[in-house]
Amino acid sequence: MSPKNNGSHIASSAYVHIPFCRRRCFYCDFPVSVVGDGQRGETSGPISRYVNVLCQEIAMVTGTGEPLKTIFFGGGTPSLLSVEQLQNILVALKKHFGIASDVEISMEVDPGTFDLAHISGYRSAGVNRVSLGVQALQSELLRVAGRSHSVVDIFTSVELIHQVEIPEFSLDLISGLPHQSLEQWQASLKQAVKFMPTHISIYDLTIEPGTVFGRYYQPGDKPLPTDETTVKMYQMAQQVLTSAGYEHYEISNYARPGHQCRHNRVYWENRPYYGFGMGAASYVDGKRFTRPRKTKEYYHWVEAGGVIDCEVTPPEEVLLETLMLGLRLAEGVSLAMLSERFGEDNVKKIHQCLQPYEDEGWVEVVGGRLRLCDPQGFLFSNVVLADLFEQLG
Repeated sequence: MSPKNNGSHIASSAYVHIPFCRRRCFYCDFPVSVVGDGQRGETSGPISRYVNVLCQEIAMVTGTGEPLKTIFFGGGTPSLLSVEQLQNILVALKKHFGIASDVEISMEVDPGTFDLAHISGYRSAGVNRVSLGVQALQSELLRVAGRSHSVVDIFTSVELIHQVEIPEFSLDLISGLPHQSLEQWQASLKQAVKFMPTHISIYDLTIEPGTVFGRYYQPGDKPLPTDETTVKMYQMAQQVLTSAGYEHYEISNYARPGHQCRHNRVYWENRPYYGFGMGAASYVDGKRFTRPRKTKEYYHWVEAGGVIDCEVTPPEEVLLETLMLGLRLAEGVSLAMLSERFGEDNVKKIHQCLQPYEDEGWVEVVGGRLRLCDPQGFLFSNVVLADLFEQLG
C-alpha cells in the first residue's frame, strides 16, 4: 500500500512549546519546568535562555516555502513569556518561514499569569486567539487539581481578554475531577457560556502514570466520579453547549459557527506541521519526530544540530492515523479520499469492520463521509478505533 499525495503535504503550521509553569498540576504529564513566580522578563533566567535556544532551533530548519498559516504556543504556560520574548520567537518564525497575512496565532494562557499590559502586548504582537486554562470554576476543585489560580483570577482574566478584544477566545474545562459532582459540572458549563468565548474545549480527566493523580488514584475508584457519572457529564456538556449555539465539531471541542480552531484541524486532518521546543512533536516529509522531553537533553540536541533521525511513517500507519484523527471530527473522513489515497480494498475492510457499529448506531455514512454519531459514537470512540486498529494494523 502506498498512499498517494493528496495535495496537502506541505507544512504551513507550527507548534511552539513553552514548557514553564508556576507549579505542576496534579494531572499533568507534559514536559514542563517549574519556575514559580517572578521569572517573566528576566534577561538571564531559565525562560530567557530557553527562548534563545528555541530561536536557534527555528533557524536550523529549512522551510517548504509556504508561509505559516497557523502558529500555536502551547505549554506549559506560554503566558509566562514577556511580550518581548514572544516577539523574538515570532520574528524568528517570520524570518525563516514567513507568516501569512491571515495567520491564526494561538496562545495558551492561564488565569492569574497576565495583566492588562501583558495581554495587550500579546495582542499587539499578533496573537489573535487565546485559550484560557480555566479547568474548573469551584475553588475546592482548583485546589484538588493543583491549579495555581483562583476563581477570582478566572473572572479577572476573562474581563481582560474581552477588554483587549482578542478575536478568538477559547476556554478549557476538565470533567471527571476527584470529588466533582454533576451539579458542579453543570454550574461550570453555564458560567462558561456566560463568559461568551467563541470556543470551548471539554477534556475528560485521564489518570497518567507518574503524575500526582497517578500515585493517589485508580480510574473508576472514589473520589473520582464513576464511569456512569462521567458519561452523564459528557452528555450534559453536549446538551448545554449545543443549546447555547455552539457546534460540537470535534469529540472534545465546541465552537461558535466560523470559530473552529484552524491549527488543531491540521492535526485532525493529519496534515504536516512543524514542532519547536522541548518535547514538541513535528510531522514533516512523512516523518513524525518528538524532541527530547528534558531541558538539558533538548539543549544538547539543538547544540548538536537538531538532527531528526527517524523513518518515514509506513503507509499502514498513515491510514490508521488518518482514521484515528479524522473520526474525531463531527464531519468524519471522506470515503473518496480514503479510496484515492489508500485503495478501495482498504475502504472495504473499513466498512466490514465498522458494520456492527453502524448497526449499533455509533457510526454512519453521510454525504460520502464516514463519521461517528454524536454523542454515542463519540462516547465509544475508543472501542471503535481499537477494533479498527486490530483489523487493519
